Amino acid sequence: MNNSVEKTEPFVSHLVELRNRLLWAVGSVLLVFLCLVPFASDIYAWFAEPLTRAIPNGGSMIAVDPHGTFFIPFKLAFATAFAIAVPFVLYQVWAFVAPGLYQNEKSIVLPLVVSSTALFYLGIAFAYFVVFPLMFQFFAAMTPEGVAFTPDIASYMSFALSIFFAFGVAFEVPVALVLLTRMGVVSAEKIAGNRGYFILGAFVVAMLMTPPDPFSQVMLALPVCLLFELGLFFARKVEKNRNEPQ
Repeated sequence: MNNSVEKTEPFVSHLVELRNRLLWAVGSVLLVFLCLVPFASDIYAWFAEPLTRAIPNGGSMIAVDPHGTFFIPFKLAFATAFAIAVPFVLYQVWAFVAPGLYQNEKSIVLPLVVSSTALFYLGIAFAYFVVFPLMFQFFAAMTPEGVAFTPDIASYMSFALSIFFAFGVAFEVPVALVLLTRMGVVSAEKIAGNRGYFILGAFVVAMLMTPPDPFSQVMLALPVCLLFELGLFFARKVEKNRNEPQ
């Protein structure tokens, strides 16, 4: 009887710890969201700037749904709040799992969490500052004569967030390569030997993760190929350190 009670107590304490971590994570997102609500319209204006600059003849975006002008900025503010709170959310995950990790596991997990978060933000920044201006200028220039280029705000938000997610995930390639090499799943030389397959796969994945236009697909696949080379460089260093005698 005492043994079953002793086994139940750690389980209950883990559930309580998990609940507290989840509350902190959700609370952080809600707190940031409440802080951003007064600036929801300004956030959307900044968010849509790459597109509004490309609209010809001083045109503007439109709202097809009657409630779009009210709800869309708030939805974007919530998505922005989550993106801002991601480091704190990941810290809560780290704080929950860290006590159960060995010291050598902690030494690799924390840098991977930090680097993956930074690369995700870098992918979003690359999409916003580099890809969007070129993409929307191209789309505006290719508008057929007699067609008004007036995008809907809801469609733009859905399109832009999907591009942000695609680029954020794609920029995780170096972390994935380092992790696979560190775990001994695959060697760095084998990764290098399959470079051609990876490049082909990068274009296929870009085709699936981006809208059906070759411009955005190429703009996603090319950085991923460069990040593959960067990840391969660090994978070789990690593999060399792992194989060296302690």
